[in-house]
Amino acid sequence: MKKIIETPNAPAPIGPYSQAVLYEDTLYTSGQIAINPLTGDLVSGDITKETEQVMKNLGAVLEQAGMSYKNVLKTTIFIKDMNDFQKINMVYGSYFDEATAPARETVEVARLPKDVSVEISALARK
Repeated sequence: MKKIIETPNAPAPIGPYSQAVLYEDTLYTSGQIAINPLTGDLVSGDITKETEQVMKNLGAVLEQAGMSYKNVLKTTIFIKDMNDFQKINMVYGSYFDEATAPARETVEVARLPKDVSVEISALARK
C-alpha cells in the first residue's frame, strides 16, 4: 500500500503531485527545488546556496519518511547549465559518504520549474 509523505519542512507541491510516496519500504521523492519552506521564497543567484537549499528540502522529506541520506539508493540531478556541475557536486557530495554514495545521473535541461538552476530527486529504501 502506498503512503503519501508530506512535511512542512519542505516546499509544498506546486501541482498535482506529492512530496514523496512510500511504497512498502521504498521511497520515491519528487524533485526538490530551492524554495525555502519557511518563507516560500526562492533561493537563487548563487548555485551553491541554491543546491544547499535543495539538499535541505530533500533531507526533510527523507526524515519525514523515517529515513536519512544513508537510505538513498539513487538520485537524479537536473541542471540548467552543466558549467555549474562542479559547484553542485561539491554541495551534493557533502551529504553522502563517498564509499557508499548512491547511484545517480545528472542531466542538463533547457528549463526547470520556476526557472531554478537545479532540481534533485531520490529513490531511497529502509
